[in-house]
Amino acid sequence: MATARVAAEPARLPRDRSLGPRERARLIAEIVVAYLRAWRELRRAPIETAVVRLRGGRSAVGRGGPEALQEAGRLGRAVVRTLAFLPGDTRCLRRSLVLTQLLARRGISGRLVIGARTAPEFLAHAWVEHDGIPVLDPEGDSFGRLVEL
Repeated sequence: MATARVAAEPARLPRDRSLGPRERARLIAEIVVAYLRAWRELRRAPIETAVVRLRGGRSAVGRGGPEALQEAGRLGRAVVRTLAFLPGDTRCLRRSLVLTQLLARRGISGRLVIGARTAPEFLAHAWVEHDGIPVLDPEGDSFGRLVEL
């Protein structure tokens, strides 16, 4: 049951070196499992409930500061790169839900933001912020914030 082990032990991203092959494989597996959980939860419940479940009952408030922001950024990049190879909808909301799970498991504060714009055409977007700083690309400042979870 490698999946159970991955879920129990989140990989820590080192500050000053790249991940080794075993650590990288563990992080990729953790991201894939988180993606599958996010897909399942979104099918079963409203987004507010899904976010609470995906965080495992942990608050959006957690560890902050520059080191936590660096780790959140590295996790965000790993999520984007990994999900690019998966089939299905891996756009902004799924990426944000996956990253929200990974941050919560590591005790790092993270807030899921959903915004929208109306011109030139209606478009919604989701991203994750750590201490008010976008970790996943908010695609400029053209999106008005609708909800923060």
